[in-house]
Amino acid sequence: MSKAAAAGVEIDAIARLEDKVRKLVAIVEQARTEQARLTAENKALGDELSALRKKLVDSEGAAAEVAALRDEREQVRTRVADMLAQIEALGM
Repeated sequence: MSKAAAAGVEIDAIARLEDKVRKLVAIVEQARTEQARLTAENKALGDELSALRKKLVDSEGAAAEVAALRDEREQVRTRVADMLAQIEALGM
């Protein structure tokens, strides 16, 4: 093989290697971009999860308060019914 042919083969090999390196760099850049996007999305989802947990705690507190108020209302109804029965028994 002549020196020119050998040099051409080496240049082709180097050119292919350079092309592969450029593709690899593009893949790494794409992976970094995707990682940054996913990190931002993960943070946003974490913030949303925290907000939803807070709402859940608030709603559980409100549900307990509603249940207590319903019990109290039922007690008041019972007491009023008892008082009305006593008034009727007195003949008023």
